[in-house]
Amino acid sequence: MNDDYGVDLDEVFKVIDAAEVLVVRFHVIQKRLLVDFRTKAATPPLIALVPRAESVEDRFRSIKRLRPEFPFPDKVMSFHWPRSIAVLMASGAWEHLADRLTGLGGHEATEQCGQVMEQLLRDERAEVTGAIRGAQHYQTLWERQRA
Repeated sequence: MNDDYGVDLDEVFKVIDAAEVLVVRFHVIQKRLLVDFRTKAATPPLIALVPRAESVEDRFRSIKRLRPEFPFPDKVMSFHWPRSIAVLMASGAWEHLADRLTGLGGHEATEQCGQVMEQLLRDERAEVTGAIRGAQHYQTLWERQRA
């Protein structure tokens, strides 16, 4: 385990390298990062933020809906990222994932990676802001007194 990041980066890199389909779960964000590295002649790899699945079967069905041109994957690999999105980038894990995806999908995959990263950063910021302000499913430790 790497003490700087709270995860075993070597294992994370191995999962990224070995996965046919990968799901990354985050500590703060409820959405999941889905990466399908499978390609066909006219079908590039996929990277997307998706809702949390209710079950393994639900996840497999959602992948099939997103990628009907492919059979169900043999397995879906996954890991939990317990730190912030900024740490995902600083650790090199995001670059490792994006490099593999770009190698398979070229310029289009590079653009998709950038768009997904921007959305991850926005979602994390919104969630943290909501936690601070006591929005929806959060309860603050103190309330601002109303004048």
